[in-house]
Amino acid sequence: MSYRLEIFSDVGLDEALLKLLIDGHESGVIPKLNKWWSYYRNPLGLGNRTVGGGQQAQEKGLPERLTGVNESGVRREVVIENDIAWRLHTMVDFMFGKPVLIVSTAEDEQRRRVIEKLLDAVWEASGGIGLLQDMALLGHVYGYVDLLVRVEGLVELEGDGIGFGDELSDERIREIARAIRIEVVEPTRCVPLVNSLDYRGLDAYVVHFDRELNQVERSVGGVGSVIGRLLRGGDAGGARRRSSVTEVWSGSAWQVYEGEELVGEGLNRYLAGHVPVVHIQNLSQPFRYEGLGEVEQLVCLQDELNTRLSDRASRVTMQSFKMYLARGVEGFERVPVGPGQVWSTDNPDARIESFGGDAESPSEESHIREIREAMDKVSSVPPLASGVVRARIGNLSSATALKVTLMGILSKTARKRVTYGRGIVGASEMVLMALDAAGVFQTDVGERGLRLAWPDPLPTDERDQVFAARAKQDLGVPVERVLAELGYAPSDPGVM
Repeated sequence: MSYRLEIFSDVGLDEALLKLLIDGHESGVIPKLNKWWSYYRNPLGLGNRTVGGGQQAQEKGLPERLTGVNESGVRREVVIENDIAWRLHTMVDFMFGKPVLIVSTAEDEQRRRVIEKLLDAVWEASGGIGLLQDMALLGHVYGYVDLLVRVEGLVELEGDGIGFGDELSDERIREIARAIRIEVVEPTRCVPLVNSLDYRGLDAYVVHFDRELNQVERSVGGVGSVIGRLLRGGDAGGARRRSSVTEVWSGSAWQVYEGEELVGEGLNRYLAGHVPVVHIQNLSQPFRYEGLGEVEQLVCLQDELNTRLSDRASRVTMQSFKMYLARGVEGFERVPVGPGQVWSTDNPDARIESFGGDAESPSEESHIREIREAMDKVSSVPPLASGVVRARIGNLSSATALKVTLMGILSKTARKRVTYGRGIVGASEMVLMALDAAGVFQTDVGERGLRLAWPDPLPTDERDQVFAARAKQDLGVPVERVLAELGYAPSDPGVM
């Protein structure tokens, strides 16, 4: 079987180009992305570490003098302190630790309320705040992430819509939300066909991955099958079957392949002319599809930190306990050293010398501290951002002082809100466009304008929140929006 891609002839995608894109992605892109993920995740391998198993992923960055095996088959003690993971988690918490409100800019108040309620239901049905946190985590690790808007489910609702002035019931909103799905596409799975004239545009988009099926692939009897099972690490019952899936999307059509067998295709009816993908760069990188990630720039510093921590562990092991050299004392080796222990000898030249003990190493401690400070500067995430309070931070009794101390991560978060916010708004606009094309919920171009209301990433005093809410209400901000920013819904008991 071979790919049948005639339906994508308008963008020049044929079988040779598709295979070239997939092969280049698997050989050149995935190994690099897997390295960034392994440094973030730092998984622990199985097995006995003394014989080469049980390694952590970040041990690959240590020098051979630390990871080599001596004549006895024993490896040196290594220390891995994953300073990357907690920094990424802190960045994600600052980005999406609280819900983000999608605000419609439509002129009519009733239409604004319906659009906001509908989009909120679609995002919640797709995963809600968990979807946004997954999106941010993948973007921080890999440097970019994509959102795929699936609207094929609208076929069952097509033409069963309402006019511009009608209202949507809660049940109808839930029904629409179930027909649309916004998915996060991991960069290891996505193969973009970028426009040759504009790196910001997509001619087509390919999702390629392997998946395990709920089926067992049993081996045929014989020596060859036994050897195959041993090489695969499987048992006598066989191995779980795997299948390769390839999805191809363009502005006009879509196809799905199992292996190279076509199992589904159709026209891109509801988003005609638009590839149903929104691309998000973690930090914008000009003239590149990929964005700037957080892991790549921390790898070298993480390796240096782990190396120095491992060296310090070896020094402490050797110097933590005092050792003794006895000269001219008979039987010294048979008597344990302890409090109140007395040795006697008739040898006037006998003596006992002590050596070892933990010695201070200022240069070592200074170097480790400077590495941590370098990671703070590169990532813009100081320990205070994760809740580690030190005595040198000064008086942080005011919110302004706290913001000054966290200026780096706050500025970086504001910069990322531009790229991630553009992605959220873009996916939401695609949802409204598809609903209009399917005749499910009609909107004109002017009603599809959206903006995001981002919460303050820092903890705020409840009294300050109430005063701010009252001020917004006095300025004419709708009560429903003010309550939503405070975390309340109109349906909550005692509200309104």
